[in-house]
Amino acid sequence: MLYVFAIYIAVTVATGLALLLVWRHDRKQSFTALLGLSLVPSLCLILMVKGIGSLSGRHVPRRHLQVLFVALLLAHGALMGRDMSLAQAGSATINITISLIVANWLRKQGPGERFTGILLVLAGINQFNFVFHPGDAGAMTQTAVATVLRLLLAMALMYAALTRSAEAGQRVRDRFFQLTDRSPQGVAVVIDDHAVYINPAFRSIYGMDRVDQAPRVFSPEWLNLTTPLAARKPIHQLLAQVNNGSLPLAEWEGDRTALDGRHLYLRFKAWHVEWDGEPALQVVVSDDTAQHEAARALIWHATHDELTGLLNRSALLQRLRELYDNAEQPAFALILLDVDRFKLFNDAHGPAVGDEVLKALSTQLLHTLGERAELMRLGEDEFALLLVSPDTQAVAHQLTQDIQALLTQPLTLSAHRFFLDVSMGVALHPGVATSPYALLQAANAAMLAAKRLPGTSVQWATEAGRNGLAAFFDAEQALRAGFENDEFTLVYQPKVGAAGHRLVGFEALVRWDRPGIGRISPMEFIPAAERNGLIVPLGAIILTQACRQLAQWRDAGLPLVPVAVNVSPLQLLDAQFPAAVMNTLAQFQLSPQWLTLEITETAAVAHMDQAREQISQLRQQGVDVALDDFGTGFSSLNMLRSLPLHTVKIDRSLIDPMPESHAVAVVKAICDLATVLDLDVVAEGVETESHALAALAAGCHALQGYHFARPLDVPEATQWLQAHG
Repeated sequence: MLYVFAIYIAVTVATGLALLLVWRHDRKQSFTALLGLSLVPSLCLILMVKGIGSLSGRHVPRRHLQVLFVALLLAHGALMGRDMSLAQAGSATINITISLIVANWLRKQGPGERFTGILLVLAGINQFNFVFHPGDAGAMTQTAVATVLRLLLAMALMYAALTRSAEAGQRVRDRFFQLTDRSPQGVAVVIDDHAVYINPAFRSIYGMDRVDQAPRVFSPEWLNLTTPLAARKPIHQLLAQVNNGSLPLAEWEGDRTALDGRHLYLRFKAWHVEWDGEPALQVVVSDDTAQHEAARALIWHATHDELTGLLNRSALLQRLRELYDNAEQPAFALILLDVDRFKLFNDAHGPAVGDEVLKALSTQLLHTLGERAELMRLGEDEFALLLVSPDTQAVAHQLTQDIQALLTQPLTLSAHRFFLDVSMGVALHPGVATSPYALLQAANAAMLAAKRLPGTSVQWATEAGRNGLAAFFDAEQALRAGFENDEFTLVYQPKVGAAGHRLVGFEALVRWDRPGIGRISPMEFIPAAERNGLIVPLGAIILTQACRQLAQWRDAGLPLVPVAVNVSPLQLLDAQFPAAVMNTLAQFQLSPQWLTLEITETAAVAHMDQAREQISQLRQQGVDVALDDFGTGFSSLNMLRSLPLHTVKIDRSLIDPMPESHAVAVVKAICDLATVLDLDVVAEGVETESHALAALAAGCHALQGYHFARPLDVPEATQWLQAHG
């Protein structure tokens, strides 16, 4: 009897420990721990219910377990207080009842779980052996059967635990494959240069589904087909470092070729893994082909001209910086080439023909240059040639001669044949510049100098030429700043009557007081203002200052005389100019009779229709208009007759030779013509008494020149007005 009971105890402990070890190996199988502990008699049923609940997926609340535990204690206590046999029968009945409940929980589970339920019911039934066969024989039979059932129960539970662990492992494996199979990144597991797993994205990236036979992935044949030769050895070295553990993660990228011939740009990551117990590499491949091509396109557009495909100004500056940064400082030359009168092609034939001209010219230049120089397009009609050679000057000289020879032949297009002229400026290094921008500036100055020569011409850059262009550019920039800083002022040159020399008016002349330099002559800054369009705001400043000065003289009680203001051709082209003049007069409450506008003969001829319309509007408002510089080359009776003028001013070039007879005759003819047309005549450039007498004799009405007064500042002009008004 004791021997059988000892075996039962040993089996019970062993199976309990076995279940606890299963739980320790896989903590997710919590039912094994609960059922292993249920071997303790006082906790047997409670832990069994909790454990079977966990095995069947049911949650048994703690409160229910506490109620069950108390109920069992009370039931056992009540039964034991009456009769041992009755207590034994009651306990067996309770165990069978609970076993049937939990067996019902397990009936929809797997085979191991259902077998466990049957064993629990049999264990409950086995307790009746002692009831029906009291004594040692019944106890021995019950213990022997319980030992066998306990052993079978432990085996069933371990089988269920192992089955569930296997299912959990399979779920993890399935989840991994679902993630990798649907991943947009290619995934491969490699053992000894051969892939044991590749996902669909990897196949798609490399085009493996588009070819009949694909080589084994990562085999030497695979690398020969997909990877550039220069990249194969570095990749093998990286992977070897990952394999030996010296590098936890390897990353690389580069151009690749798909098995179906497509060009790819791929990024790779690789790290060490175990696969079925063997060391392996997991490789993740990202296809960055689209992004890389987009980046390449952006870089191309940033450094190339879209029309011709040539490198652009940005690329030229980068190339020059590289040359200047070179420690050996190689000799090189920059040639700027600009197509002369290119605007004519667009104006005469449209921009499409102009584009065709530029493309054809770039093709011809590339053919002529060969390998001797790089050709770039910097702007609409401007190209650059960059050559690097020990004998830079000789090569540059030969290139410019070859281009001149090329352009002696017509440029043949699809529907036209054109002869072109270009202007070329050559700057050498070492030589005139010590930086990329200075070299470009020097070549540009030489090219502008070449534009002043006829035909296809070449000029070589010098330090003086570059400095001159820099000074010109600085002057233009300073001119713009002058408007913001109110650096312009007016001086006033008197006009006097030819007879009696009484003051009859002033001409307002603009001067520029440039900080740090002093007063600048209008001969220096007026042409620059006309070139960059600043003459229009400058004209508005002159008109405003002249009207303000007239108002100040009036408010001071001085007698007023008309003040003449020069008008630029660009102002005449503005349809709103007459209204602007009248608004300025109204601003200072001035009568139009005190303002005279002077237009040049050249401007009147170039814009006859606009000039006639503008002058007519001004005359209707009471503003006198004078034709300045008459006699400089465009004079005609028709012009004087067509324009509603008030005054004609004879240019100083006709006054200077007086009193020579032929000069007097010319001036007298103009005065006679003016008399017929009812025009006043002013002689400019009167510098001597003989000039004054001859002009009076020829019929001039008013005189202006150094013989009477130089241009006066405001205080001096005020004194003149007081003394001669």
